[in-house]
Amino acid sequence: MHDAMRTRTIGHRHVGVIGLGAMPMSVTGHMPDERQAIRTVHAALDAGITLIDTADAYTPSHTDIGHNERLVARALSQWPGDAGTVLVATKGGHTRTPGGGWSVDGSPAYLKQACDRSLKALGVDSIGLYQHHRPDPAVPYEETIGALKELHDAGKIQMAGISNAGPDQIRLAHDILGDRLVSVQNEYSPRFRSSEPEIDVCAELGLAFLPWSPLGGMSSAGELGRRHAAFTEIAEAHGVSPQQVCLAWELARSPVVIPIPGASRPETILDSVAAATLELGEEELARLG
Repeated sequence: MHDAMRTRTIGHRHVGVIGLGAMPMSVTGHMPDERQAIRTVHAALDAGITLIDTADAYTPSHTDIGHNERLVARALSQWPGDAGTVLVATKGGHTRTPGGGWSVDGSPAYLKQACDRSLKALGVDSIGLYQHHRPDPAVPYEETIGALKELHDAGKIQMAGISNAGPDQIRLAHDILGDRLVSVQNEYSPRFRSSEPEIDVCAELGLAFLPWSPLGGMSSAGELGRRHAAFTEIAEAHGVSPQQVCLAWELARSPVVIPIPGASRPETILDSVAAATLELGEEELARLG
């Protein structure tokens, strides 16, 4: 692990305090070419990142499910380091529809099918962290979570997580899964702070909280400093980017928080990694809210 990268815990695994969200590498309108995407993954790994988050639905088209998972697998196979030190987290249950749309399917049968497909796309016998991507209003949540339990007990996944879940859903999943449940992945950023209660529940239950879109989303990350003046002012005082301040602010929120910023260029993820060593004072944190 890179000297500059501290660690936090997801279940039994220690990972760097910053992860890589791989979505920008496979979504229409934001796709780099494959060589650049692989260089970005390698830059992240070389800098000490040991958590890569992907999903079967991260794809430019509903006809190419698993695009991002296969890309991550290729990047890991070409990396000269020890790929065994990297925790790959993927998700199932959020589906793609013709025309670039999104839907959900939380049925146990679909989730098991999706997991099998992800195993093949990633080229592994067991997925390090498998997360239910988004609740399906048409399926009782306990049935969906029960499928995660069955996948774990069958050895197809090593740890289970949930995403886009509220406090009651987190507690229900924890009741069903016990220590199989290790993480919750919800949106959280300066512009989207309504996941504060979920962070607190994760801290109470000992679960990792993985903020998705921690910089405000692909279309908003570059505008962070303009939209939130305090982040720019504090960044200038430290001689760093507002994005680094944002990630450091999230890390300071709770020891269970592990941001997973997206990146499509090596320079972007290296800037994010630098947030691991940025310490903000109490007065600065108070200004950021």
